[in-house]
Amino acid sequence: MSSRRHICRLLLVLLLPLIACSCHNSPKQFDPKQVAFSVEHNPIFDGQIYPAIILGTNNNTFGYQLSSFNMKVTSPRDGAVLRIVIDSSALNYVTIIQEILPQRGQTYTFNDASIKWKYDALRKLQVPGSVDLTFTCYINDEEVDVKNLHLAYRTANECPLTIAYQGQQYDFRWLFAAYVNEDHPSIEQILTDIIDQGIVTRLSGYQGGANAVREQVFAVWYYVLNRGIAYSSITCTSNPSSRANVQHIRFFDQVWNTRQANCVDACVFFASILRKIGLKPVIFVEPCHAYLGYYTDAKRKDIALLETTITAWANFPELERSLDDNGRLPEAQLKRVSKYLSTEQLEAYRNGTLSFEELKRAVARSLFDKASQYNREQYETNRAHFADSTMTTYQQLDIEQLRSMVRPIN
Repeated sequence: MSSRRHICRLLLVLLLPLIACSCHNSPKQFDPKQVAFSVEHNPIFDGQIYPAIILGTNNNTFGYQLSSFNMKVTSPRDGAVLRIVIDSSALNYVTIIQEILPQRGQTYTFNDASIKWKYDALRKLQVPGSVDLTFTCYINDEEVDVKNLHLAYRTANECPLTIAYQGQQYDFRWLFAAYVNEDHPSIEQILTDIIDQGIVTRLSGYQGGANAVREQVFAVWYYVLNRGIAYSSITCTSNPSSRANVQHIRFFDQVWNTRQANCVDACVFFASILRKIGLKPVIFVEPCHAYLGYYTDAKRKDIALLETTITAWANFPELERSLDDNGRLPEAQLKRVSKYLSTEQLEAYRNGTLSFEELKRAVARSLFDKASQYNREQYETNRAHFADSTMTTYQQLDIEQLRSMVRPIN
């Protein structure tokens, strides 16, 4: 019996050191101070994440100006294996960035181009909010440091115009091109409806010459008038940044569904359809206003203008709702559009030789002519400003040219 107790005591003495060793973690190989892992949200954005920038651009194209996050690591040894894990959040999936750090003591910088954003979630953001992001740094599979950032995010409709930082103005109005969406699935049906109007028999882009181009644009114009898109300005947002000048821009489907648009909304709506039929639209941006242009030839020699907000000067669905039992406009409603008709056209409608559909087309043509000339004088005055890259408050946004950098927000 005593021998058994002796053996048990001996085994216990031998095992205790092993148990003790197993209860303690292995010593850390890398000092967090030496690795100096840091994560900085781009100070240009003043603590705000803009989904429009993420959705509309490729961060690799623009570098630091559009990179939301910059991560820095100092290599603790030659050939160290870095792994940065960004945890999942409401805005992104789990993302792993892995690199070899060749030189000991060298500091390496990485941006957020590899972040796996939840694009569908970003596109659907209609209310601003906040998000917590966690960045974990590993060296040779050893966890070295963790950084947490608490940030605000904006809605997908919120487009930064300019942001001031350290005495410099960063201009983002080129991002209007992201709201031009020639890929929207509803456009196919819209094009069918435009053909059914009977103004043009086909939408052929530049195949028929300048006059054919204008008729196609007029056909789009007539469609918008029949849709009854009214002017509605909702440019303000709740953005708390005192350095950011931002604007709420409606997406293509929001303009179509709500039948409301301001100058920028209407420009991107028209430009989306014109792009789809093969035309080359341009958005002219001036202080406090924007209007549309489009080349009348494929070689970009001649440009026509269009003040898109003039579609709100006549509401065709409202006129149709006011028709009497005989399908005629009451005199009060007729007077509302009479200023867009010639004396002969007005008399023809009153005596019944001009139909309501013909009246609408006459009004639409008159408004189209006005819209085509509305900005001509100021365009000629400001042409030098549009050509001057330093005059950022005047911009000529050629959508086709910007497509190499800016994608439609789908």
